[in-house]
Amino acid sequence: MTPSEQEVQRQLQICNACRYCEGFCAVFPAMTRRLSFDKTDVHYLANLCHNCGACLHACQYAPPHEFFVNIPQSMAKVRRQTYADYAWPRALGGLYQRNGLTLAVASAAALSLMVWLVSQAAPGQADNFYGVLPHNRMVALFAPVFLFAALALSLGVRRFLRELKPATSGAAATLAPSLEATQAAFTLKYLDGGHGEGCNNEDDAFAHARQYAHHLTFYGFMLCFASTSVATLEHYFFSLPAPYDLPSLPKLLGVSGGISLLLGCAWLFALKLRRHPEHGDAAQNSMDFGFIALLALVSASGLGLWMARQQPLMPALLCLHLGSVMALFATLPYSKFAHGVFRLASLLRFSVEKRQPNTLSLGSD
Repeated sequence: MTPSEQEVQRQLQICNACRYCEGFCAVFPAMTRRLSFDKTDVHYLANLCHNCGACLHACQYAPPHEFFVNIPQSMAKVRRQTYADYAWPRALGGLYQRNGLTLAVASAAALSLMVWLVSQAAPGQADNFYGVLPHNRMVALFAPVFLFAALALSLGVRRFLRELKPATSGAAATLAPSLEATQAAFTLKYLDGGHGEGCNNEDDAFAHARQYAHHLTFYGFMLCFASTSVATLEHYFFSLPAPYDLPSLPKLLGVSGGISLLLGCAWLFALKLRRHPEHGDAAQNSMDFGFIALLALVSASGLGLWMARQQPLMPALLCLHLGSVMALFATLPYSKFAHGVFRLASLLRFSVEKRQPNTLSLGSD
């Protein structure tokens, strides 16, 4: 085990003896099913943690107590280690340690590529996006990058799930626990500490701000993804070629998604700046802020591109938007995005596991 993993193991032993937070989020009922914690258990529980901060503010052994129990911060350190350990290809796991630099290099490279491609457009063809960069060329550029990102994430989380056996294997992961895990992930059920009052952001006061900001960001992203998917279907299968404008379905989804994503990113950025430093791992700030900033750039440039269509500024905004989208796709498996995928996998194990008999007489689910 790494020092970070050993520290989580130490703190969980203290928590398992105390049990004051047993009624909090999913981490604590899952913890009570164990008397010891191996490396896989530590990874599982770290990714089950939503970093709401409730247990830190409730803990009698939190700093400055000599036991120095800080579950949110310790779990955050292990989560990044999890992403690196299960990254595919494994050699690229080290990108998590230099994520800020990775995002900067990917963004610069993608933007440079788009500037070069757009500069090849013949004069007088800038009346729409596809006059500057043809639709088929965009697909040829972005499809391989997106498919690689999806493959890398899938293979990484697949290996993670395999190590979580037997709870998530075979017939154990039936429809009911799968639906429950999906619902918990999509509603961010455990981002309120498990008690329904919300997160502790920078003090002892509970608030739902982080939950709402995450919802705006996530569902804004999903609406944008839906817009692209619907546009692809309409373009290739329904003889409705791009580009689209209001009130078409792709544009309705894209505009609403872009606004939601931009508002969510701005809100998350503000909350992150205010949050108490003991709630997270300061070493990951570059990864967190970088990912939020890149998402915000994607949404802002996309909305700007739509509003500046058929204007002289459009080609420059097209470069900015497509460059930021390509950088986002290229770094997706090695960025903060991974936390959602690994958290869903852990929620699946929790949903399966709690339906099985508890062999320990201690605690309850």
